[in-house]
Amino acid sequence: MELVLSQRLKAVSEFVPQGSRLLDIGSDHAYLPLFLLQKGRIDFAAAGEAAHGPYQSALKNAADYGFTGKLTVRLADGLAALDPSDRISVLTICGMGGRLIAAILEAGKQKLDSISRLILQPNNCEDTVRSWLTENGFALKAEKLVRENKKFYEILVAEPGHMVLSSKDLRFGPFLSQEQSAVFKSKWQAELGKLEVISSQLPDYHTDRPVLNQKIEAIKEVIDESK
Repeated sequence: MELVLSQRLKAVSEFVPQGSRLLDIGSDHAYLPLFLLQKGRIDFAAAGEAAHGPYQSALKNAADYGFTGKLTVRLADGLAALDPSDRISVLTICGMGGRLIAAILEAGKQKLDSISRLILQPNNCEDTVRSWLTENGFALKAEKLVRENKKFYEILVAEPGHMVLSSKDLRFGPFLSQEQSAVFKSKWQAELGKLEVISSQLPDYHTDRPVLNQKIEAIKEVIDESK
């Protein structure tokens, strides 16, 4: 059986270097590591699950696809799933809120010394993740924005290093805002429309209006740069 990933996870997989040893936290049935093992892209993978149901599902999939020897599944919270003996080089955390991803990294940051690449796909609060990276010795190396089932997903790729990001970079992404892809424009035009609707319904004296107007102007500025 050949695994077919969602567009979101397929995009994540493209940033995993050949020959990596992968830890996938919140592995969602271990589809990503199993796909990479099938393709011969990685040598070993560990999948961490905090809940019993997904843990059992990942164990079953590892057996069904014949990778029990190369895929270790652990019932563990966050980076508690990382065992030094695994010699993990790449860490993926996908499909969670940005604040949760940052919290997982913060709680286990003493274990990140051996990690050469982080591949993170937050469902929201991407600026929180970017802030955590820059404050904890990681620099963004690439970003990608994909649209699937009418939702937008940002993928952030970081490696040990130093990087200073402006407030604009934190919100829109330094690589994404520079690339100005059609998906990027579509995402922020949609967000602009939502904010303008909210703004039209607020009285002029409302305390939220200054912050809301600031967000609207920031988006307009970024979209205007793409012309």
